[in-house]
Amino acid sequence: MLFGALVWASPLKNTAEIEMLAAMALLQIVPQRVPALNTRSGTAVVIGLKLIISFVLIAVTRSTESEYTLILFLPILTAATRYGALGTSVVTLLACLTYLTMWPLAAVGWHHQFAPEDVQNILLRMLFFPLIAYLTYGLAASTRSEARRAQSAARDLEMANERLREAEASIRRGERLAALGQLTAGLAHELRNPLSTIRTSAEMLGKRLDGANPVAQELAGYIASEVDRTNLLVTRFLEFARPLQLRLARVDLHALLDEAIQNYQRQGLSRSITIHRAYDPSVPPVDADATLLERVFFNLIQNAADASPDEGVVTVKTRALATAAEVAVIDRGGGVRSEHREQIFNPFFTTKPTGVGLGLPIAAKIVDEHGGRLEVQSETGQGASFVVQLPLPAPGERQPAEAQSL
Repeated sequence: MLFGALVWASPLKNTAEIEMLAAMALLQIVPQRVPALNTRSGTAVVIGLKLIISFVLIAVTRSTESEYTLILFLPILTAATRYGALGTSVVTLLACLTYLTMWPLAAVGWHHQFAPEDVQNILLRMLFFPLIAYLTYGLAASTRSEARRAQSAARDLEMANERLREAEASIRRGERLAALGQLTAGLAHELRNPLSTIRTSAEMLGKRLDGANPVAQELAGYIASEVDRTNLLVTRFLEFARPLQLRLARVDLHALLDEAIQNYQRQGLSRSITIHRAYDPSVPPVDADATLLERVFFNLIQNAADASPDEGVVTVKTRALATAAEVAVIDRGGGVRSEHREQIFNPFFTTKPTGVGLGLPIAAKIVDEHGGRLEVQSETGQGASFVVQLPLPAPGERQPAEAQSL
C-alpha cells in the first residue's frame, strides 16, 4: 500500500518507475516469508538487489534530481538492523557510491551542468546516508543487547525455577523419609523382641522333638529360617532409619568399583552377565566412606544385572567432571517406566516380586550424605543408566590415583 502511494504521488508515473517500485515492494515482503532469505547470505542478496533497483529507479527519474533519492535508505536500514558495524558501513558506502554514479549519468543523459551549489546539495544528501545508518545501527544494537539481556534473564530465571523445584522435591522427599524413618525405627525395635523369642522357641522345639516327628521338626526349621529372613529385613529397616556416621578417607574409585564387581561375582549372582569396565584414568581419588560407597556400587551392579537379559552386558563407566567424579552403571534391559522414575528412590517401592524397596533409597541416602547425587537416565525398552556424582576434593588437595594406591 505504501509503495502504491508512492506511485500515486509521483509526478512522472512512467512504466520503468512503476516496475522498480513494484520490485522494491516485493523485496520488502517476500524475505519475511522465505526462510532462505532470512539468513546472513540471504540478507546480502536482498540488500544487493535493493541497491540495484534503487540505482535503476533513480537513473530513470532524473538522476541526481530524482525524487527517489531517499529510496537508498532501504538497503541501509536493512543492513543496520541485520548486520554489525562493519556490514552496515560497507552497505552505506555502496549506497553512497550508487548515488555518486548519478553524476556522470546526469551530465551525459540529462546534459546537466553542475554548479557549485549543486555539488554541495549532492554531498549534503550523501551525508544523510551515514547519519541514518549510524542512528539506526545504534538503535538496533541497543535493541539486540536488550533482547540478549532479556533472554539471559529468562534462562537464569528458568534455572532458578528448576533449582527451586528440585529443592522442593528434595524437601518433600526428606520429609517423607524422616516420617518413614521414625516409623520404621519404632516398628523395627518393637519387632526384634518377639522375633528373638520365636527364634529361640523354634530352636528349643527342634531339640525337644529329636527326630521323633520329622514333619514338626521341618516346620520348626521353617520357622527359624523365616524368622532369620524377617530379622534381616528389620536390620535393613534400621539401617535406613538411623543416621549415617561417615568415616571419610581418600578413596580410589576404580579400586572400589573393582571390589564391588568382585564381590558380586563371588556371590554367584552373575547369571552369565558380562561386566564391562570403561574407566577414565583421569578420575582422581575422592573423600568417601569406602565401605558404604562399595555397598552403593554393589547394589547398582546387582540391580543392573537383574534387569539385564541372560548373556547380557552391564557397563560400569567413569569420567571426571569439573567438580565431580561420575560413575554410571548401565544395563541393556527393559528400562525404567516413566511413571516409576519419580518413585524408585522412595522407600518400599519395588518392581521385583521378592524385593523390599530399600536398596535404592539406602544407596541414595549414602550418596546424599557424601554430598553427591544419584540419578537415573532411562527410556523404556532401551535400558537404564544409574549415575552417581561425587564431589571432588579441592584442586590443591587432590592427588593421583597411583599415589593413593601406593
